[in-house]
Amino acid sequence: MNSAYFLTALVFSPLLGVLLLSFIPKTQESTIKLVGFLATLPALILSLVAYFQYRAGANLDQYSVAYNWIQFGGADPQIKDFGLFSVKYELGVDGFSLIMIVLTAVLSTLAAIASVHIKKEWKGYFMLFLLLELGMLGVFAAENLILFFIFFEITLIPMFFLIGKWGYHEKEKAAYSFLIYNGLGSAVLLIVIMVLFAKARTANIEALQQIMMIENGPISDTVKMGLLIALLVAFGVKLPIFPLHSWMLRVHVQAPPSIVMLHSGILLKIGAYGLIRFGMGLFPEQFKTLAVLLAILGVVNLLYGAFLAFIQEDFKMVLAYSSISHMGIVLIGLGALNEAGIQGAIFQVVSHGLISALLFFLVGVFYERFHTSHINKLGGMAKGMPITAGFLLAGAMASLGLPGMSGFVSEFMAFLGLFKEMPIIAAIGCIGIIMTAVYLLRAVLGITYGKAQRDFVGVTDLKSVEFIPVLVLVGFIVLIGVYPSVLSEPLKTTLETIMLGLGG
Repeated sequence: MNSAYFLTALVFSPLLGVLLLSFIPKTQESTIKLVGFLATLPALILSLVAYFQYRAGANLDQYSVAYNWIQFGGADPQIKDFGLFSVKYELGVDGFSLIMIVLTAVLSTLAAIASVHIKKEWKGYFMLFLLLELGMLGVFAAENLILFFIFFEITLIPMFFLIGKWGYHEKEKAAYSFLIYNGLGSAVLLIVIMVLFAKARTANIEALQQIMMIENGPISDTVKMGLLIALLVAFGVKLPIFPLHSWMLRVHVQAPPSIVMLHSGILLKIGAYGLIRFGMGLFPEQFKTLAVLLAILGVVNLLYGAFLAFIQEDFKMVLAYSSISHMGIVLIGLGALNEAGIQGAIFQVVSHGLISALLFFLVGVFYERFHTSHINKLGGMAKGMPITAGFLLAGAMASLGLPGMSGFVSEFMAFLGLFKEMPIIAAIGCIGIIMTAVYLLRAVLGITYGKAQRDFVGVTDLKSVEFIPVLVLVGFIVLIGVYPSVLSEPLKTTLETIMLGLGG
């Protein structure tokens, strides 16, 4: 394939599935399921091709594409400002965005398999599912802010309907909470983008980075600080940062597990990606000013999520608060403002994406069989469903940071970075690491070895199709844990660029 069209084909490949599904009668459920699954494979294959080519020494610039798209300004070419405002169709990747694209493609394929538990209206479900995948891929491939925003908004529409139509008892409330909170975050993000576009006269991310480094440039330091705070709010809703988190709890509990796999695994990570790519990338000096605040917010997230996860009786709520807690580790790493901390934050983004997808998939398996996610009502799983219980314990061990798994690498580097800069804040944050082990072991041991509330006769352990997501996710979690270079090597150039911008 011509490299000029490579990223376009990757990002928009789910549209082919949407197109094919539109011609399939909704009564042909088996065909719809097969097409829905197969439509996720082109993006997966292309993303893995790009990753292995990059590991082999290929230059990622070969995938970059830029075409004139929207141009407006003076109507007369003689006018000085003619064509001043232009938005190009620009796609490109660096090591960080490539890793996020691979993560998105992998989790989308696995979530498509997990969608076997969806019970109704397969055609509409998979059309929205594939549109959601397109938006997520586009977010990480966009090379200008306006295109990023468009893809960002594309993710909101299918998520709203996927939650509201295929969710559980309070699905409509969860869907509207998602839309309102994320809509407000998007509005703040749009204001930031428009101010940058108006003052810098470009939306290209690389060009903006160059403009921001100009002394006495078109944007004053005061405006830069205001824009960074606005970005912190906009992406803080997505991450989420306490106290902007309540909507996420409803989504994690009410959305179908296959969609929560994507929400916790990818969509929450867009907040972290935005803070790193735009907050740290465009406003490095201002970001350094807010470093202590970010570290404190990270510790608050970590402790708040951990302590509230400890008192939950619903396993979905335990995992929801656990996500809030683990996103605090991302903020802790970013607040450290050194290579170890930032690398730990990025590792945590990927690691938590895999671990949360695994745990929510297993919750979906339990709910499919027992129609509950209450810890006490799921007791006795070690005897009734030993294989599923074993994988659940493995996921919990990864989440609490067991050495040899991805969670340990990310948490170790993030805290190592913070201990170098802010040892007191880091020491307080370690309480959250201890609490993580406490609440996860309490919940998982309650499910696996707690008092059985039912007879497991006739209950099927993991089905053959359910083994695929579990084995793939556990495999990636262990791979990153024992061979972190699969992430650290692609991130070298990105980290060097970030540290150069920060003056490190």
